[in-house]
Amino acid sequence: MKKIILASQSPRRHQLMREIGLEFEVVTKDGIEEIFPQGLNKEEIAEFLANLKAKAFKNEIDKNTVLITADTIVWRKGKVLGKPKNSEEAFQMLSDLSGKKHWVITGVCIQTLDTKKKFHSKTKVKFAHLSKEEINHYISHYQPFDKAGAYGIQEWIGHIAVERIEGSYFNVMGLPIQKLYQKLKKFDVISLK
Repeated sequence: MKKIILASQSPRRHQLMREIGLEFEVVTKDGIEEIFPQGLNKEEIAEFLANLKAKAFKNEIDKNTVLITADTIVWRKGKVLGKPKNSEEAFQMLSDLSGKKHWVITGVCIQTLDTKKKFHSKTKVKFAHLSKEEINHYISHYQPFDKAGAYGIQEWIGHIAVERIEGSYFNVMGLPIQKLYQKLKKFDVISLK
């Protein structure tokens, strides 16, 4: 049985991995600039960023290790909404999402010593109209500065604002866990004993 390294500090990703019974070690690298080339489409951006995180482990994977990296982006009107730097940026992002549809795309990279598999999952999300008071309440109580698009679907704002989704709910949380599980079955890390 191989060892899984999850290169993510996201508590949501940790939770989803644990909930399907995976044992894993969390190892992250600092200083990875999440910059992507111009001209990539939304799916390519998510996969590029997941692969970029995997490259930081280039010489640290042995034959008994499976590395998982992921990156989630929110896409609205041809541009990426990343993680907000401050309350003002979070307010702007949530105002842009209010009453409209957007895409959430997570790119995932699974890497072993001799194999690399990249894939992505896309979910379309429709928000109800949000008042300024609702947006400010969410920002001040939930501090969504570690979340793409300035929101977590599993939090208060998801309960009051998400009118519908097309695709994986867990993808919007940050990891398309069902798709990942299916891919991991080929890597000798799933045990159903």
